[in-house]
Amino acid sequence: MSRPVQRIAILGAESSGKSTLAEALAARYGTLWVPEYLREFVDTRGRVPFESDQYPIARTQVEREDEAARRASGFLFCDTTPLMTALYSRQYWGRVDPQLARLDTRHDYALTLVTAPDSPWEPDGLQRESEEVRQKVHRMLLDTLAARAIPYVLLEGDLAQRLRRVEELLGPAA
Repeated sequence: MSRPVQRIAILGAESSGKSTLAEALAARYGTLWVPEYLREFVDTRGRVPFESDQYPIARTQVEREDEAARRASGFLFCDTTPLMTALYSRQYWGRVDPQLARLDTRHDYALTLVTAPDSPWEPDGLQRESEEVRQKVHRMLLDTLAARAIPYVLLEGDLAQRLRRVEELLGPAA
């Protein structure tokens, strides 16, 4: 019997390297990663989300994560979670939809990684706002994790440094 897939949450503010890291980790460990659905949402609709879109975005993210977990091997690297969607809801609308808040409480990951905003901020169409927002969201994220007593590992440096640090935590790729 194979052991269950360990889900790894990769959280961070905009332009902090979450997607690059998730994809690289999946390649290194020969498994899958779940891209951030928000990117697809913005690309297909040509707009940023409204407040009413937040819960459906987070729900779709979780559904894709659950589906990928059935096919992953060893680890599943999750490029964001409902926790980040809820955090951005607080940032932009000052509140979190009750359905999203319930989904957000399901932060059940084997490991939570936080990407530091230590690389140059880069614009990315409609999805990214500014260096100031990136730094504020990073602080909000660390405060949220602390308030909820969710342990995390802060990943700093370039991609190679981050990959080495994760390998220290998860063990070498087989």
